[in-house]
Amino acid sequence: MGTLHSKALKIGLLMVWLCGVVLISISFYVSTLILPSSSNKEQIKNLMNSVGPTVTIFAAASPFIGLIGSRQSLAVRSWLGLSQDIRVVLFSQDPSVFSFADSFGPDSRVSVEPDIDYTFLGTPFFHSMVARAQTSDSDISVLMDSETILFPDFISTLNSVHKLDHDWLLIASSRNISDFPFQLDVYGQHWIGGNGQRIEPKKLQECLSHGSLEHCDDTKVIMAWNNGDIPLHNGVLPPFLYGKGFHTDWVINEALSSKFRFVFDASLTISSFFVSNLDFDFDPKIDARKWENVGNSHLRALYGSLFFREADYSNVIKLFICNGHYHFGNATSNIVYPLGPPKGLSFNGVEVFRLRKYKKLIGCFDKVKSFGKKVGCSKKNQLMPLEPLVLPFSLELLLSVRADQNKTVVLAVAGYSYKDMLMSWVCRLHRLQVSNFVVCALDDDIYDFCVLQGLPVFRDRLAPSNISYDDCHFGTNCFQRVTKVKSRVVLEILKLGYNVLMSDVDVYWFKNPLPLLTTFGPAVFVAQSDEYKITGPINLPRRLNSGFYYARSDNTTITALKKVVKHASLSNLSEQPSFYDTLCGFNGSYRLDDDTCQEPETNLVVHFLDRNLFPNGAYRDLWDSSNVSSTCMNIGCFVLHNNWISGRQRKLERQVSSGLWEYDTSTRMCLRSWQRFKPVSYF
Repeated sequence: MGTLHSKALKIGLLMVWLCGVVLISISFYVSTLILPSSSNKEQIKNLMNSVGPTVTIFAAASPFIGLIGSRQSLAVRSWLGLSQDIRVVLFSQDPSVFSFADSFGPDSRVSVEPDIDYTFLGTPFFHSMVARAQTSDSDISVLMDSETILFPDFISTLNSVHKLDHDWLLIASSRNISDFPFQLDVYGQHWIGGNGQRIEPKKLQECLSHGSLEHCDDTKVIMAWNNGDIPLHNGVLPPFLYGKGFHTDWVINEALSSKFRFVFDASLTISSFFVSNLDFDFDPKIDARKWENVGNSHLRALYGSLFFREADYSNVIKLFICNGHYHFGNATSNIVYPLGPPKGLSFNGVEVFRLRKYKKLIGCFDKVKSFGKKVGCSKKNQLMPLEPLVLPFSLELLLSVRADQNKTVVLAVAGYSYKDMLMSWVCRLHRLQVSNFVVCALDDDIYDFCVLQGLPVFRDRLAPSNISYDDCHFGTNCFQRVTKVKSRVVLEILKLGYNVLMSDVDVYWFKNPLPLLTTFGPAVFVAQSDEYKITGPINLPRRLNSGFYYARSDNTTITALKKVVKHASLSNLSEQPSFYDTLCGFNGSYRLDDDTCQEPETNLVVHFLDRNLFPNGAYRDLWDSSNVSSTCMNIGCFVLHNNWISGRQRKLERQVSSGLWEYDTSTRMCLRSWQRFKPVSYF
């Protein structure tokens, strides 16, 4: 009886085992049917290899030359060797950075992002870097210095905190060491010494132990966040220049005060460092970047005095490891918070759910928390009274830096009331890759604004001081005074040997007109026509538009323009009638045909541009088209002037509503395809 029972039991167990095998086989077969047949193996391989969150590291890169290039190359390779799930995006417009990215091959995980905001000296704006990083489609975005080297605990930390059930912002300070004599192997997986032998992790840790955590240098603080729907903070990030200090602390302060995200310091769990003994080879123009330091000091005083709260790293909740598990510790309240299996860290709103039963880990926390104290680098010491900004460029030096190979510059003249329109104009030129522009500031406020926006600006000290912010449009006394500045500045630039394309900031550029305008020979002055009738001559009396013209630096043009400036100085009208009456004669007495004039004393030829290519604001009612851009492009427009409308506000409304607008005032950045912008609104 017992034997029969034993046999039955064995048969039953065998049947259960067979059923299990059959069910597993069926399950595997069905899963292969679900996946596309052409890529089954590749997708299964990817699923097996991708065990953690995807990570994109963003960094502003210097040119890959000399010691700096070598350090950056080593750092990037250390990032890529941590995980196949890491991608790298380098912010730069320098050719050597593109070459470096290309060296990894066509399918590499390294790319270059040139389309962010930079100063005219090439320094990236931190707020634009953050905005680009926030559009990443990876699970985690990281913003860090391009020379900071990472070790494997970086990715293990991110893998752990990615399990948090609340949006978070991680910060981690890097160690400053004087020497690191090791290199990565060709695969980027192992560190090797000078003898080609692998270096044990213990040896690396000993090397790092001689360094100190660097809290004072903003660029050396790693910032990482999960790409959820919650913003990093509630503030609007000022236009800080990257590498000039204060910007990372500003974000941390705002994130802490906004309480949108759980903010913590992972300096104790992430091994990162940079070497500080580099001998930099400065560009001859680098001294000009002293202006950028002045500009950021101005921002520190402006924004810091309004809402500065010292980011004391010793009081920020810290991530630490004890007995092989991750925990959070609050040094102020002497409480630890669990992070680990099975449920990770729990949150109630934005406050951490505190469990005092974990106090037994405090002893472990006490051993490590002292390493993260912040010593002797208060940002309050960097706050200073606002002082006038002074760009260390003479007009001559600025022109030498900005002019193109044909010694041509594009000139804009603006006052503070037109600052947003100026920025839209600048952003449009950036998109068209026109970099040879300079800005003449009519007042101190627009000068300061341009310096903080990184524009190549110079101050016209002879400009009228009583310029109205809201009432300086066509026909006003203010307008008449301001327009006379333009011709005088153009004449000054021509005398210095540079050709000038004068463009008002309300002129929208569809494409770069310089290749066409420069085809006109010497002693030819090329200007937009202000005639609104579709048929008939376009050079009728006083139809020369002085808001868009091209003048060559030759004796004929300079002599003729001197006459224009003198005529305008004696007139109680704007400069526009002076251009026509001087160059085309009173009532058009110097007209040669329907689109040209010739000034008899200098023999300067004045050519009025084709209005289909260079239309004014009244021609063919283009601004009233349902799709202004499409209509203009169909007739071949190079530019479209936003004139023939009264009032700055109405002009602004027309340009914004038409879609010919390139600047987002809410983010202080040029509009780009990678940005998730809401519709622009000013009213």
